[in-house]
Amino acid sequence: MIYIYNDYGGTHTTALAAAYHLKQLPQSERKLTTEEILNVKFFNKLTKEDFGKLIIHGCDDEGNSVYTLGRKRNKLVVPALKEMSLLLQEKFKFDEKIVFSNTSPTVPFTMSMGGFFSRGLKIDVIGVPLLVKGAKQCCDNVYRLVENTKEVGRKTFAENVIILENEMYK
Repeated sequence: MIYIYNDYGGTHTTALAAAYHLKQLPQSERKLTTEEILNVKFFNKLTKEDFGKLIIHGCDDEGNSVYTLGRKRNKLVVPALKEMSLLLQEKFKFDEKIVFSNTSPTVPFTMSMGGFFSRGLKIDVIGVPLLVKGAKQCCDNVYRLVENTKEVGRKTFAENVIILENEMYK
């Protein structure tokens, strides 16, 4: 199975989601510490050159691959990837389940502003503290989103490519 966490930038809530999924963060809804947040691989590290790239974070304890994707504002990226995946599955007769999970609904305003200052304007002195504050605000929602995503992945569906918009985490 392949899990792909996606959102606008692919470097904040997606990085947290991948870290939770891979058990690199505490497996609970407790608030993360600043150190835990800043030590997450790829957290606030990706650049505009990374948009649209699938970033591998590793394999979970069940052997499933975990990726992240920064898709910018383009809402068509994930549906296009779904169609491409279905085409390849049909053509090459493989049935690897793929779960796309949108982390955007978990992003608080504070994190959006932090990303704008840090990644957009390159002003880390303002952006990073806002990102950390935002991560602390949303980490419990990100954790629950990941747990739900893994649960959906374990279920059997008629289609092997699933898109989770996760609107319930707004």
